[in-house]
Amino acid sequence: MQSETPVRNVLSDLIYPFGSITEQLNLAHLFAASQPLEVELGCGDASFLAEYARQHPEINFLGVERLLGRLRKLDRKGRRNGAVNLRGVRIESAYFLEYLLPRNVATALHIYFPDPWPKKKHRKHRLINERFPTLAWHALAPGGVVYLRTDDEDYFGQMGEVFAADQHFQPVATPVQLAAVLTDFEREFNARGIPTRRAAYQRD
Repeated sequence: MQSETPVRNVLSDLIYPFGSITEQLNLAHLFAASQPLEVELGCGDASFLAEYARQHPEINFLGVERLLGRLRKLDRKGRRNGAVNLRGVRIESAYFLEYLLPRNVATALHIYFPDPWPKKKHRKHRLINERFPTLAWHALAPGGVVYLRTDDEDYFGQMGEVFAADQHFQPVATPVQLAAVLTDFEREFNARGIPTRRAAYQRD
């Protein structure tokens, strides 16, 4: 049996407390409406997710972030927008994807400007590694898409390599409307002349 407390239709509940970190989420307890789900792994201060959720009330959005201070920003921004289709959970992204998100439920995964771990000895800590396409395939519904953004050229190359090696994913274009919704990191980088590197991969 799932142990999570059923969701209440009040805006103070945007940060969802786990009943257990060993049981998969019951998504019906998170959102008032049953509709497509998109997940941002490492949502930061939710500058992207809160705005994108505001633009798309027909979709449920879940932000995953391990830092409580950042999740509180998601809560503030979402409540300011009157969001009922936005929730945040405090957990490490890879663990959440592998153990807590039910399989084949997400129509999209968004991973924007993940920590590049630039030192060679630290690259094993990168979220987008050789295992990630398998985790993403299990999380996504058929036809679901992984959307990636980074400013780091080396990491971007690794992203392309791991998805090219997985026959279950094919590259697709990032929709213009989606690309237009920026993160705070992205605005800062672009203002300094640092370009955004984008990629998207659709599962079979």
